[in-house]
Amino acid sequence: MESEQLNFDELSDAIEAMCSSKAEEFQLLGYEYVTGKDIWDCVSRNYAKEGKPPLHKLVNDIYSLKATSYMNYLTIAAYKGFI
Repeated sequence: MESEQLNFDELSDAIEAMCSSKAEEFQLLGYEYVTGKDIWDCVSRNYAKEGKPPLHKLVNDIYSLKATSYMNYLTIAAYKGFI
């Protein structure tokens, strides 16, 4: 099986689609104002410390994000004045 490299635009589009999908899931759970950008901000907050993650970790981080983790992120961000 050949390893296929994604270019930046393809990777960016794939990440945006995954985050939008997760935001739609949260909207079905009643969090109606969540956007794909909000999901990305929550998931990517640790990448500044860790560096660029491998693609499989990135996908896992997006799709395994729980609503409670997202709400904790929002609460802490609000306390710190980021929102």
